[in-house]
Amino acid sequence: MSAPSWQKSSYCAEGNNCLSLAATPDHTIRIRESEAPHAVVTTTRSQLVSLISAIKSGTLTRP
Repeated sequence: MSAPSWQKSSYCAEGNNCLSLAATPDHTIRIRESEAPHAVVTTTRSQLVSLISAIKSGTLTRP
């Protein structure tokens, strides 16, 4: 399997505080943060859309 093609967030300024995403052939999405690039979270598109929607709407609550 080839290495993922990471894309940096368009909201990221130059520096080390950025999120990167990569779509994979198995239809999952990988997410990593620039300060810890080896720590990768894997999710599905629908789960990521749900998370972003909850954040934007303010319905996401802290545990």
